[in-house]
Amino acid sequence: MPSAFIYLGIMLIVIVIWFMLFKRPVYEAVLISFIVLLAVTGTWGNVWEYIDTGLSTSLIYSMTAFVAMSIILTKTKVIDSCVAIILSLLGRVTGGAGYVSVVASSFMGALSGSGPGNVMATGTLTIPAMIRSGFPRELAANIESNASYMGNMIPPSSNIVAAMGAYIALYPNENLTTGQFWIVLWGISLWFIIQRIVMVWGFCKYYKVKPMSKEELPDLKEVFKNGWQGLLLPVIILVPFALDYLFKDNFFTARLGETGAKYLSSSLLLFIAGIASIYTCLISKDKAVVSFNNIAKMFADGVKTISPAIGVCIIGYMIGSLFSDMNVAEEMEAFIISMPFNKFGMVLFVCIFTCFLGMVIPGSSLVVIFGPMFISTLATVGVSPLLAAAMLPCICGVMCGITPPLGLGMYAGMSLAESDFGKTFKNNLWWVAAQFVLEVLCLMGILPILGL
Repeated sequence: MPSAFIYLGIMLIVIVIWFMLFKRPVYEAVLISFIVLLAVTGTWGNVWEYIDTGLSTSLIYSMTAFVAMSIILTKTKVIDSCVAIILSLLGRVTGGAGYVSVVASSFMGALSGSGPGNVMATGTLTIPAMIRSGFPRELAANIESNASYMGNMIPPSSNIVAAMGAYIALYPNENLTTGQFWIVLWGISLWFIIQRIVMVWGFCKYYKVKPMSKEELPDLKEVFKNGWQGLLLPVIILVPFALDYLFKDNFFTARLGETGAKYLSSSLLLFIAGIASIYTCLISKDKAVVSFNNIAKMFADGVKTISPAIGVCIIGYMIGSLFSDMNVAEEMEAFIISMPFNKFGMVLFVCIFTCFLGMVIPGSSLVVIFGPMFISTLATVGVSPLLAAAMLPCICGVMCGITPPLGLGMYAGMSLAESDFGKTFKNNLWWVAAQFVLEVLCLMGILPILGL
């Protein structure tokens, strides 16, 4: 067996023991696995180099900016008004509460980048509404958790920054702009949103779910009057990247040059989150919430939210640097390529492998540590490298969040729905299976993807 798999096995065992047996946070488990790997590989002398690699990666600062933005969006409750508008529009149809959950939670998840946090934020509205409409508790929990984790693959989630970094590491001369990458991600995400809507429709037919009662529906005129400004947030966040994609060659490059256009594109990740945060503060109904003192307190209280997510990514880059020294990715790639796989076999293997790893390793760490290896492995059998990179947040981040035992979204949904674990787990298998099948269809190139 290649030594790469031995190191990977050690990492998995440590994470499983620390996270599942001792019930400690995931970021602790990943850090402990890094320390154990240092001891096993005898690379203590390089520890400061690995730490420097983790801290000096520019993508970390982009991730921090978007996570910080999500704290402001959540605390000011601007997103709540958007959810209310969606609820008033879709709640009238049969099973409307389920469709609201898919649309609102996908939208909110993309902005917050936190699957469990999104479940707890939007789920407090959508899960009770679904249960009162006739959805079984376990189904309500899974609809919300599976929709919330869509945020891991819809821009501007921080997972996506790591995926783009993996692609650029392999193809630094491709001159890929952030806008181009985001368009592909939106194209992929659209299929998975449709998949969840179709599944909600099917379950509504099976369980004979009813529309929401008129008494529960917010008045559209009132909620639109109070919350229409929040609907401009996606425009503020997404339009600059769309413009970057559409006018890169005939406008930005022509005026700024190739290098200038490249740096303009990369800088979008840093300043768009700030602009969206400022806009959120300006439209907040309660100005006291966005005073300088309260914003400072907001971030101080939000350290518990920011630190684990960013910490896992930093440690992931540290492990990735260690693995690079030990040629782990190269050994794994050579071993996988040596198998007699055709395109379908390789796609199937990578999807199964990431699903298995995602049961115990956070999706962001998977993208950071093994992202380049997955891209180059899939490219050897004819999968577009750009498509493979854009699918990383899906096959790593989303699958990690919905697959137990690390499927934190399912547990968050269960707590709100007060559903039985066994029933919730069995129902969740349908969602995991559908997610897996659609991953294979996308990577095989069977479904048309916008931007490719």
